[in-house]
This record gives sequence, structure tokens and C-alpha cells, in this order.
Amino acid sequence: MLEYLSKRIGMAVVTLFVIMLVSYLLLRLAPGDPTKTTIIGENAATQGISSEKNILAQNKSLREKLHLDKPVYVGFYLWMEGIFLHGDFGESASVDKGRPVAGIILERLPVTVSLNFFAILLTYLLSIPIGIHSAVTSRKGLDKGITFFLLFLYSLPTFWIALLLQACLCEGGKWPIFPIRGLSAETTWGHGTWNILLDTAKHFILPVFCLCYTNFAGLSRYARASMIEVIRQDYIRTARAKGLSEQAVILKHAFRNALITLITLFADLLPWLVAGSIIIEFVFGIPGMGYLSMMALNSRDIPVLMALFGFGGALTLAGIIISDLLYVAVDPRISFDKR
Repeated sequence: MLEYLSKRIGMAVVTLFVIMLVSYLLLRLAPGDPTKTTIIGENAATQGISSEKNILAQNKSLREKLHLDKPVYVGFYLWMEGIFLHGDFGESASVDKGRPVAGIILERLPVTVSLNFFAILLTYLLSIPIGIHSAVTSRKGLDKGITFFLLFLYSLPTFWIALLLQACLCEGGKWPIFPIRGLSAETTWGHGTWNILLDTAKHFILPVFCLCYTNFAGLSRYARASMIEVIRQDYIRTARAKGLSEQAVILKHAFRNALITLITLFADLLPWLVAGSIIIEFVFGIPGMGYLSMMALNSRDIPVLMALFGFGGALTLAGIIISDLLYVAVDPRISFDKR
């Protein structure tokens, strides 16, 4: 197992290097000069209209700092050197000017992690039972109704649902049940523990729902298809012939073998949710990685974007490795010690 794991980690490191190289090339080859937008915006906000000479001097200084005055391969080498030799991802050029990129990401990472943790948990807790029930009641009226409802949810755009929920259920809407922005109340002084937990839960409900409702259809359909394929196998008929209860046959024998497909989907679901949180965090004003990505894209903040691309690539590769490890725990026929 250790040999297999070391090989997969080595391949993941090489893959991540290629991802970072392609990302840096795309950012450098994109039209426009990100330093000009940053500098003009700063001068307009602080000093009004600055002299052209002053703008050019600031532009030159920022280009040197971001290594944009050097060839692409030299700039990429210097960026990678800063990471591996000094653990330095650089400083933000515009999002939070002058602050280390690593500090900005670590500050916002727990927000996105907590949001996506609950989204993944809710997705699997609801989708798998729905898929199992649909497989057991295949081609019946209830199964058709569930399929129609889930596909209807899947067809609704995430940003549209988020805005609709804000207009109906948030502060200022028709039924102001939930807060409209953020993940916590601005002030908690004097509030009890249960009041704080209840307020936090209210902030989480709508963003988490918007993140996971589209996955209900896909994951439950995969669970249904896997279960239907498994329950038609000979060993399932043998288990029923031995007198085992239907619940034992479905949950103990069929479901465990159907988990392979669901584990494979986890590798895609994890990075997809993080990418999808860009829209949700922006709509609900949540200061997480998604909101940071939106601001960095708008201002062409290369150091922040490179760090975010690296994080997204590492998350995808980690999801694949975790899926491979879970295969062994689910299916005893799979072993890393055998070819």
C-alpha cells in the first residue's frame, strides 16, 4: 500500500506542477496589463487624477514585483522558487494589497471548508437513501415522481435559486426568516450559546442548500443505477433464497457493492462544490475562497490567482487519492498489494 501511495503522490505532484505551469501561461498570455488597472484604481480612489509620470513609475515597480518584466519561463521559475525554497506565495497586488497571499487564503479557507463540509454531508445523507429507495421501487409511480422532481431541481440555475431565496426568505423579502449576508451575526455580545448556534445555523441553511441541491439528482441517479445493477446479481438472489430479510439484503449485501460508484463520484464532487461556491459566496456575501476568487479574477491579481489554482488542483488530486483509499475499505477484493 505504501508503495502504491508513494507512486500516486509522486504522480500528483507532477500533475500539479503541470497545472500550475499551464495556469501561469494563461495568466501571462491573457490580453491586457493587470498592473495598469490596479494602479489607476488606487489613484482614483486616493488622489484623484494622478500624473502620467507617477502612474508609469508605479506600473514599472509593480511589474518588477510580479516578475511581469521578465520572460514567462523566468517568471514561473521565480514564483516556484519562492514557494519551494521560502514557502512564499507572494503578496497580493490588488485584492488586499501588500498582504501575504498565504495569510489571505488561510484566513478565508475555514469559511469555505465549513460550508462545503455541510454541503457534502447533506448531499450524501439525502441522495443515497433516495437512490436506494428508487432502486427498490424501480419503475413504480413513486420512483417516477422522485426522478421528475430531482431532475426539475437539477435544471434550475444555482444563481437564480440563490437570488430567488434571498428575495423571498431573507431580510427585506416577503418572509424574512433568514439573514441575507454572511455566516454569522455582526454582534454576539450577551447572547447565549444556543442563540449563537441558532443564528449561525440560519446563516448556513440557504448557502448550503444552494450548493448541494443540484447534486441530489446526479448522485441519487448514480446510486439508483448502481443498486439496480447489484440487486440483479446471482448472490443477491441467493441471499434472499437463504431467508435473509429484505433490509439485510439491501443494506448489508447490495449497498456495500454499490458504493464503488459513489466513492468514485466523491473525487469529482469535492472540487466541483468548491468551484460552485464562487457564485454562492458572492451572492450571499460570504468571505470565503469563492468570494476571494471572484475579486482576484476581477482585478487580475496574479499571485492570489496562482495560489487559488494550486489549491484547486491539489484538492482535485487529493479527492482522487482519497477515493482510491476508500475502495479498499469498501471492497475486500481490491488490494494495493496485488497487481
